[in-house]
Amino acid sequence: MQPQADPFITPVCHEEIDILYQDQYLLLINKPSGLLTLSGKHPLNKDSVHFRLVRDFPTATMVHRLDFGTSGILVVALNKEINAYVGKQFQARSVVKTYMAILYGHLAEEEGCIELPIAKDRPNFPLQKVCYETGKKALTNYCVIERLSEPFATKVVFKPVSGRTHQLRIHSSEIGHPILGCDLYATDEAFFMAKRLMLHAKSIEFDHPVTGKRVNGVSPCPF
Repeated sequence: MQPQADPFITPVCHEEIDILYQDQYLLLINKPSGLLTLSGKHPLNKDSVHFRLVRDFPTATMVHRLDFGTSGILVVALNKEINAYVGKQFQARSVVKTYMAILYGHLAEEEGCIELPIAKDRPNFPLQKVCYETGKKALTNYCVIERLSEPFATKVVFKPVSGRTHQLRIHSSEIGHPILGCDLYATDEAFFMAKRLMLHAKSIEFDHPVTGKRVNGVSPCPF
């Protein structure tokens, strides 16, 4: 029996990829919301960050990913050795990332830490779930930037310590403040309060694989 193709067809993304930094070893790029990081299995889902970049950078490989709806900064390696070197920094958790998000409702605390283990929700791919038996440790720090009245929401900075799939989306939902526009974990009300997923990868810090100097890339938040 042939496996069924992914039925989800991504809408056309007309926004361009911005190159924020470039040298002979790597790129820092700004991914628009509504663009896949890697091409999907369905033949109509070819368009992606990687698909576009290899036209000009044939050896480009993605060091990490952002969800389809998430915008913001991505590290792109220009050869396999660079990918492996930066990838080890992700595994060692020496890469520092910050995200901007708008959450439903008003958070009571000015800052806090969310620690909830995350596992695959196997019957409901691609969903993840909080599971204390099989889940992997996941830790997210947050800080309130602004409480909004219209919409009734809170703008926050997230600093994830771990990098689990859908981590920020799940952690936000589990504390009762899902990210606006989230199609997987938000309530219907929170989903329809925004035209996109209100999550943006704002900055990333890591050691340059050749110079050893600390790279600090920033992508301005569009909301």
